[in-house]
Amino acid sequence: MIPLCYAEIGTPYIIKKIGGNHDIKTHLESLGFHSGGEISVVNVLDNNLVVKVKESRVAISSELARRIMV
Repeated sequence: MIPLCYAEIGTPYIIKKIGGNHDIKTHLESLGFHSGGEISVVNVLDNNLVVKVKESRVAISSELARRIMV
């Protein structure tokens, strides 16, 4: 299990765990990040990751990406 910020670009992963406080978990879940869901990193721009989740592309900070374990 590794944090999403260390995932390889283009490789599909399954979300194992989402860490952080209740507000962070709620925010990520509202964006479509759920345990058991598939995710892949599309690109890395500065300290932000563009990820594909549920047929959508979402940009998240590397700080949030550290809380998503794949």
